[in-house]
Amino acid sequence: MRVIIQRVRSSQVRVNGEIVGKIEKGLNLLVGIATNDSINEINWMVRKCLELRLFSDENSESKWTKSVQDIGGELLVISKFTLYGDCRQGRRPSFSNSAPPAEAEKLYNLFVEQLKKSGLKVETGIFGAMMEVSINNDGPVTLLLEKEA
Repeated sequence: MRVIIQRVRSSQVRVNGEIVGKIEKGLNLLVGIATNDSINEINWMVRKCLELRLFSDENSESKWTKSVQDIGGELLVISKFTLYGDCRQGRRPSFSNSAPPAEAEKLYNLFVEQLKKSGLKVETGIFGAMMEVSINNDGPVTLLLEKEA
């Protein structure tokens, strides 16, 4: 499983010109599911996304002291099978390491449901749709999280 995690001031996703998900301060999560991912990778990734200290404490000079949970931030979760695109050979990416759509959607939905248990606002795009994602990156802070089965 791969997640591009971005600290944002705001983010939104549109499908067919209509906003389907929108957040303020928090994290934008672009999520790729691999062929061999399971509940183990989902649980690990949920914990990481919620607990990573990516925010500053306004009352301190320390950076990287608060998690999205600590600040009561928001999450926008977007499915992104292209995170497993392999461009090493030829001129067209191979997506053979991406989970088949039915399996990926099941695990993606589980990931979203686990995040919602945190009590934070969690918004999503539409799985498998063509989406326009607007990201107001804060910092900018962008990290790649990966958990292999």
